[in-house]
Amino acid sequence: MKKLTMILFAALLLVGILAGCVAENSGSSDSGGDAEAGGESEGESVQAGGEDGLDIAVVPKLVGIPYFNASESGAIEAGEDLEVNVNYTGPTQADASAQVKVIEDLISKNVDVIAVAPNDPASVEPVLKKAKEQGIHVMDWDTPADKELVDLSVKQVDDEEFGRHMAKKLVEAMGTEEGEIAILTGGLSAANLNLWIEAAQKEFDENYPGIEIVSEKIPTEEKQQVAYQKTLDLLKSYPDLKGVLAVSTPAPLGAAQAVQEEGLQDEVSVVGSALPTDSAPFLEDGSLDTAVLWDPGKLGYLTVALGKMLAEGEMPEDGQEIEGVGEITVKEDGKTVIMGPPADFTKENAADFDF
Repeated sequence: MKKLTMILFAALLLVGILAGCVAENSGSSDSGGDAEAGGESEGESVQAGGEDGLDIAVVPKLVGIPYFNASESGAIEAGEDLEVNVNYTGPTQADASAQVKVIEDLISKNVDVIAVAPNDPASVEPVLKKAKEQGIHVMDWDTPADKELVDLSVKQVDDEEFGRHMAKKLVEAMGTEEGEIAILTGGLSAANLNLWIEAAQKEFDENYPGIEIVSEKIPTEEKQQVAYQKTLDLLKSYPDLKGVLAVSTPAPLGAAQAVQEEGLQDEVSVVGSALPTDSAPFLEDGSLDTAVLWDPGKLGYLTVALGKMLAEGEMPEDGQEIEGVGEITVKEDGKTVIMGPPADFTKENAADFDF
């Protein structure tokens, strides 16, 4: 009986050892790639596997709004096409300190490239310096950081051209070169938005002296609801208001929503930077006259494509054709890349686009 017990015990022990080996082998079969890629960051993080092992991190101002969702899709597509690991991650609010924490996390994972759209360029300076000291390539995209800190700067459009273009479209929509207007923005420290507004103001000053801007630029926290409420306040405070110029993609939607609610489509014109799919309901009834933008998916794609070039020791050239994007412009400094001219989305053409 004792001998039988010992035999049974030995058999059970052998089964346990074999089971442990099987479990260990099963668990390790896929973990190598994940560990190499560095895992996921706080906030939304997506990775596309690549054979060459390059890790490119793309950090938007925030995740979860349509504009940056579209940029994410383009970045992921580029990662798959170009076989690089793409980590698209950012804060859930347009908060500079939260964005810094995301970048700190990426530095700890020793990624090859960090491309950031800073909420506040000054806030990210120390952490971008840290990244460069660690040998990480640094880029900005969508919104500029300190020129001295970036190896490449990816711009969607020429800032001067874009701001002036929106100003012209607003005057055109108003049907008059005189009257009161207001300017809505996202965050007051967003460098790209400030550049567009400055260009628009120059266009008004130089070519439309009859246009009166009723207040300083009005921040909307990158939220449609805030833009809606601020526009309602404007309509009450300035009953003769003729137009609203709204920059940051949620702002034109909120402004149009307020104009729509008040039934002022024929009295107050709204022009701004917004996605065509989001704009369509407001374009349809005239509460939004024109949405001006570019394809954010292509911007995300271009950012990853240039990040791969940078990590491999290459620099883009003026007039170069980037597959999936088109021909790019490289400025004289050799590191500022412009994707292309702006596009106008109207009631007539908004349905032709899928972003």
